[in-house]
Amino acid sequence: MAFMGIDPGQKGGIAYIGEEATFVYPFSKESLLITAEYAKLHPITICALETVHAFPGQGVVSMFNFGVSYGYIQGVLDAYRVPFHRVSPQNWKKHFGLIGKDKQTSIEKAHELFPDISLISSKRCKKESDGMAEALLIAEYARYEQERCYS
Repeated sequence: MAFMGIDPGQKGGIAYIGEEATFVYPFSKESLLITAEYAKLHPITICALETVHAFPGQGVVSMFNFGVSYGYIQGVLDAYRVPFHRVSPQNWKKHFGLIGKDKQTSIEKAHELFPDISLISSKRCKKESDGMAEALLIAEYARYEQERCYS
């Protein structure tokens, strides 16, 4: 079984957890396509896509662009026949005890569960990516939910 988690934000991430590999990328259209191509050879049991909502003060153009990006993600998942469901931040964060915690706590939890996975988004970057950490946690939550429902 293999699982995918997507934090679709501008600084989000996309993660794959499988029997043969576990990896995470900073979110981009390219990383989504790379992971979807990988899924052709290593089918994904379920992808958990974090639901998103507009924030007060967010501009109309910004919200529209984000909506287009979110639709693109769903389109790619459909085109590659990757089964997915939407998961609210509250649900997966509650599972990991992250409600009300800062982004650094998500990074620490991801390191606890995946100590060998780097959360650095590029060679030039020194700071770890909370979006990549959260994508890993979303994928792990998808795995937990699958096992809970079907075991």
